Amino acid sequence: MEDYQLTLQNIEFLSSRIYPGIEILLVLDGEIVVEMDSGIYHLRENDLLVINRNQLYQVRAVKNNTVLTLRIPDTFISKYDEEYRQYHFHLFSQQIDRGKENIMAQLRKSLAELLITYSRHEKGGQLEVHILICKILLTLILRFKGERSHVDELDVNDQRLKEMISYIKQHFDEPITLEDVAAHFYLSPSYFSRYFKQQAGIGFSRFLMTLRLEHSVKDLLYTKDSITFISMKNGFPNTKSFTNLFKEVYGETPHSFREKNAQEQVDVVKNYQLDGSETLLESPEIIMKLGVYLSDGDDSATFSNTETHFEELKLDVTSSSRKKLNHPFKILTIGELQELQKINVRTQMLLAKKALNIKYIGIHQLLSGRTIPTAVETDELIPTTSPYYNSDEVIEFMKTNDLSLFTHIAYKEIASDEQVFLQKLQHFLRHCLQVFGEKYVSSWCFMYSANDEDSEHVQRFYGTLYKLLKTMVPSIQVGVLFPFSFQTGTTDDQHKWILLQKEQIDFIAFQASSNEMVDFKDIIDDQYLAAKDFIRKKTEKLKHYLKSHAIEKPLHLITWSSFSGNTRYTNGIFFRGALILNDALTIAEDVESLGFWINTEVHERMVGGRNIPLEGMELFHYFKGKRPAYYAMSFFSRLQGNVISKGEDHVMTENETGYQIVLMNNKIVNPYFSIEETFSQKLMKEVRVTIKGIPSGEYQIRKYVFDKDHGALYKGWRENNSKFGMDAEIIDYITHSSQPSLEVFDERIDGEWSFYSYLSINAVHFFELRKVVV
Repeated sequence: MEDYQLTLQNIEFLSSRIYPGIEILLVLDGEIVVEMDSGIYHLRENDLLVINRNQLYQVRAVKNNTVLTLRIPDTFISKYDEEYRQYHFHLFSQQIDRGKENIMAQLRKSLAELLITYSRHEKGGQLEVHILICKILLTLILRFKGERSHVDELDVNDQRLKEMISYIKQHFDEPITLEDVAAHFYLSPSYFSRYFKQQAGIGFSRFLMTLRLEHSVKDLLYTKDSITFISMKNGFPNTKSFTNLFKEVYGETPHSFREKNAQEQVDVVKNYQLDGSETLLESPEIIMKLGVYLSDGDDSATFSNTETHFEELKLDVTSSSRKKLNHPFKILTIGELQELQKINVRTQMLLAKKALNIKYIGIHQLLSGRTIPTAVETDELIPTTSPYYNSDEVIEFMKTNDLSLFTHIAYKEIASDEQVFLQKLQHFLRHCLQVFGEKYVSSWCFMYSANDEDSEHVQRFYGTLYKLLKTMVPSIQVGVLFPFSFQTGTTDDQHKWILLQKEQIDFIAFQASSNEMVDFKDIIDDQYLAAKDFIRKKTEKLKHYLKSHAIEKPLHLITWSSFSGNTRYTNGIFFRGALILNDALTIAEDVESLGFWINTEVHERMVGGRNIPLEGMELFHYFKGKRPAYYAMSFFSRLQGNVISKGEDHVMTENETGYQIVLMNNKIVNPYFSIEETFSQKLMKEVRVTIKGIPSGEYQIRKYVFDKDHGALYKGWRENNSKFGMDAEIIDYITHSSQPSLEVFDERIDGEWSFYSYLSINAVHFFELRKVVV
């Protein structure tokens, strides 16, 4: 009780008073009105209000009520936060920004736990009470702290003087001296003394003593504290100095002034005794209310106050800067063309087409694979079969769905018999032109690649290939895969022929993976930081290199990967949704298209590996579940209109229906660290968003949350696994439950809107503000 006061009251009237600390009021039932200089607050059931230190207030009842009050004195708070006296807590539950509902639930829960623990007087209870109070304080400091306002500043134009006065008002009740303040502002005491008196019209010592006296008068009028305590509390060195100044200003002693002017303390209040749990148990209504608070404040649904990083984001929709958001096309690689004869691949492709703006279907081994069978000898005068019956059916399906081919031609697969390949290609193209028409075939792309083969042969064959394709289909696009090293900033000798062949190159394709920068054997390494924004950095470096050789061609990022991990385990555990989305957003202006694999099964089979490859991203898993890349890119495709603001962790656009806001918490760490929940909490982020200039009106708000708990496929797989295996029912449940969450609410906006978001590591929060037409 020496450090804090906890009361449960039925208040009819509390006369004007001030308290040397903060007071937290929680209305369990009924209604009260709290009147302060800052305004009148009408508190109803479940409402919370913080009354700041030395703030004059009074309380009156509107309805019969039960109010829980926690008073924490300056002496208690200052033990843990020396800067506390500079704060002003802004907390009235009816006026909090959207997004802080979980914080309010946590505060109510902590207060309920505090009341129950305190009333029971059990062994260890005092320590638990102390912990709970510290938890409440920490929440206030981290979530509701603001700078103390000074409405009674001197009317001066000198900004430095304003800062000096503000500093003195924040520390008036401490033993500060002229030398202390001068040192704080890096001035000599003599200069500071002359400057202050000249600008403020009053000497420093007199200003300080007058300020202390003003606060002392409030204590004399509205508290029963002793005169000695009041003088010491307000910074006077002793009672004598306080009394002498008081007599000089008011013409009488503090004691006589109090007797003549003190406000009569006529309080009408019933106090519930908290000496034992039996008292509380006499009121089942109170127990029921506390039980509701305990169940509402679910720790698992919120975050750790001590770990979360806070940021403030201010946006203004009246900004004149506007630029249309660019959306690169997507290449969906399926391996061989024949894969599209499979029902599940077609289903996945159509899902991706609808959500991700897929334009190209990437294929390998067009002529050497299983899609176009090898010709067989026959004695038929007129063939009764066509080698293109598989490809025709698939290409017709693609054409119907407005999809084009993006064919990869690897020189190593045809080097043994170049002429046979060129003949097959010529026949295939002639057939496709006849069946599907030149307009459609003109939309195709052919990408040529070579590894360590002799550059002279590679260059010669590319020239032949380019001529053949352009002769048959002049508008078809022909390009090359260009190996480029980020570390050296150049290509290797075997591919420098590309720099000399620019007149016969329609586009440049390249690859990039953030994992190129990291040695996963190192637990802590600066390379993890270097991997941040690697995709953007490599793209910019490549563009600069090509430009230095007078090459400015469209870029296709056919294979890329945001930072993930080097094993199947870390690829699953390390959630990277925001990293994928951010990488795509940052290079959207620089590339023509982005490449993805259809699913894990096809990708692994094509690269001949048993582990998840690091050089690309799949949209779907083995069992049709959507991987993070799918949802990340679906949010990108959903983001439409003109960009109002774009930063490292946010994008805001305006379109015909209203506004869209994307918030991200991009973090690159050792993937193994993300396995540890405690470490992951350190990487969480709280963002307060304030948007100005929104046209007044009614809006429907849609909030999507995509994080490790909402949309991460591996989490569902891990939680529902069994040593006895999985069946179709379990897999179907994981597939359908692993998706971003959606919350819809209505909001009346009058020019400005504020809200809070709490983002776990690499989380994406997507908001749509849709203007309601009335």
